[in-house]
Amino acid sequence: MKKNNRFRQEILRLIQETGDIKSRRRRLSISTRIVIGLFFLVIVGTLLLWLPAMGSTGGLSLPEAAFTATSALTVTGLSTINASTDLSMLGQVVLLILIQFGGVGYMFVASLIIRLLGRKLFIIDRLALSSSIGLNTPEAILQILRRVFYGILIIEGIGTVLLYLHWSINDIVMERPVFMALFHSVSAFCNAGFDLFGDGAIYPAGIPKDNLSLLILGLLIFFGGLGIPVLSELVTFTKVRKHSLHTRITLLVIAILLSAGWLATFLGEMGTLGVLADRSLDQQLVQSWFHSISSRTAGFSGFADFSQIRPSTQLLTMVLMFIGCAPASMGGGITTGTFAVLGITLLNFVRGKEHIQVLNREISYQTVRRAASVLTISVGLIMLATFLILVSHPVDQIGMVLFEVISAFATCGLSLGFTAQLNGFGQVVIAIMMIWGRLGALTIVVAVAQSTQKPELLRYPEEQLLIG
Repeated sequence: MKKNNRFRQEILRLIQETGDIKSRRRRLSISTRIVIGLFFLVIVGTLLLWLPAMGSTGGLSLPEAAFTATSALTVTGLSTINASTDLSMLGQVVLLILIQFGGVGYMFVASLIIRLLGRKLFIIDRLALSSSIGLNTPEAILQILRRVFYGILIIEGIGTVLLYLHWSINDIVMERPVFMALFHSVSAFCNAGFDLFGDGAIYPAGIPKDNLSLLILGLLIFFGGLGIPVLSELVTFTKVRKHSLHTRITLLVIAILLSAGWLATFLGEMGTLGVLADRSLDQQLVQSWFHSISSRTAGFSGFADFSQIRPSTQLLTMVLMFIGCAPASMGGGITTGTFAVLGITLLNFVRGKEHIQVLNREISYQTVRRAASVLTISVGLIMLATFLILVSHPVDQIGMVLFEVISAFATCGLSLGFTAQLNGFGQVVIAIMMIWGRLGALTIVVAVAQSTQKPELLRYPEEQLLIG
């Protein structure tokens, strides 16, 4: 009898939990929860940075606080203030926390806190978390959560130690060396692009440009741009198990983009008209390598005068920013996954193949449609934002505006100096681009579409349209 009662109670508990899940799903879809969560964090971050204690001279204005919070939580790095001089020590600590939340992902942090408090994660929570970090299934989400958490702490911790030792031994950072090392390690790994060196005295051009500093920061940016699924798979890799197709394609595309960007930057800026003309060969190689990594959404400038880069490098940088980092990484852009799928599809089409094949695997047409949707939405949004800023600002250089918009969309943070010229309307446009770029085109569109989605009961006769 006791066993039957215990069994009956367990069944009732499962039914009640299932009912709770269904009611939650009816209220908010997974994509909607992700979007609302980021907007909630932006509001909280804005209110925190708006406090008088956060500013070095009486606090930030509300637009400055809102723009900075948005940029930090979307790990972009574009800013209308100078974080090193306009923020107090407390304000810089809050900025660091916002960067960490934005980079790791609020769903990751929220689920981790729930787990540490001993509460269980419902299926809807697991689905939302797996969606936010790019996993297809939620079964092993807690195990992956634990690995990723420890992995992030280890990587950022190693970066902090290396930067501290280098900067303190060589007298590069004289004040607060531990905090400076921690801040820039987190900012680099999260691909945020915020720095505390632009004080106009020692390092007016941002981060130190010596080779070792750029190598350490560049490696942190690289690991942060791989994406949580890839990092998790690399950590758990054994000889028996093969890497997934996603990991192999991601590593291949990143290697191609890094090498091509490195070579193109080196050739474009080493001449007499380039910003690397007066540098030694080792500095030219390291700074070109760092620019190729940082351009894909990190936002740190490896050049002493970034605004003077040649037009060819500006175009290259916009392409790298637009492609961005791997899916479910700390960066933005259309992602290397979208770029790879479209490239593989084109290659198979040229070869006359009916199915999309790569590395002895086949890619579904649903994946191709999603990639095409991301590309179409992204290009259209960038064109619209560029147009809105051009008509609302007295500028005659479309390249500078386009560069700024793509940087915001890719959550990169590199700028040719146009951010400070933005009026209130322009700041709103750029802020929307940063949020869109962090969430991703499909997340926002699906969140809006799911509320009005209806079953497709009718199909029409098929007909051809001319293309090309």
